[in-house]
Amino acid sequence: MQIADVEVFWLGAITSFLAGLGTSIGALAVFCIRRPTARTMIGLISGAAGVMLAASFFSLLEPAFQYARSGHVLGVGTGEIGVVLGVFAGAAGLYLLHRYSPHEHFDRGREGPATTQFSRLWLFIIAITLHNFPEGMAVGVGFAGGNVPNGIALGLGIGLQNIPEGLAVAVSLLAIGYSRKVGFAVGSLTGLVEPIGGVIGAAAITLAEPAMPIILGIAAGAMLFIISDEIIPETHRGPHQDLATFALLGGIVVMMLMQSWFEG
Repeated sequence: MQIADVEVFWLGAITSFLAGLGTSIGALAVFCIRRPTARTMIGLISGAAGVMLAASFFSLLEPAFQYARSGHVLGVGTGEIGVVLGVFAGAAGLYLLHRYSPHEHFDRGREGPATTQFSRLWLFIIAITLHNFPEGMAVGVGFAGGNVPNGIALGLGIGLQNIPEGLAVAVSLLAIGYSRKVGFAVGSLTGLVEPIGGVIGAAAITLAEPAMPIILGIAAGAMLFIISDEIIPETHRGPHQDLATFALLGGIVVMMLMQSWFEG
């Protein structure tokens, strides 16, 4: 790797680690507050989904198509097709993980093979792992081409959306009988998955730059699958659908503004 590549790698790895700490910040709140109402949690998680949605388009897909159109990576036509293939590959990968890995949703309950015997604690851990890994990978590839403002904005956005996620994990475990300490520990631990994804994503862009449109597309597809298959259905169950919609729009606006400020 060249010096520039090494710097890009470490920027992606360190930023993904800092973004993962957002789950610890959110989980820490379990010691300070009573269990949030369902309305509050839906608002927070929907806002986080909005951040992820905007990040998928502005921080991942937009630079992916810029790479594809540049003509320097895989050729113009092939590069654009590569983005599309990457999106479906990322979504398909998460689909297979969800289909064959037992896990538990905050509201819909258990999914995956019914014969597998896991405690609810481990099912929660698996579910959040499925969420955080592609987020970490997205942060890692966000510095593609040495685009530091894009990577920082993406890392900050993912870190912010991790805060309500960490809180959700902690209070959900508290609700099924675990202590506040266990809730905090598990919420913090799930965030440590993001640096793993970040290292893989950062390594991918430094070692396989010709495949950059596909790599960025995979990260975006994985995040879009989570938003559509997991978060939106979860937050639109029950009486708070309007709140969920406007909170999601608020998250999109926040991420758009951060992107504009950092790149401006």
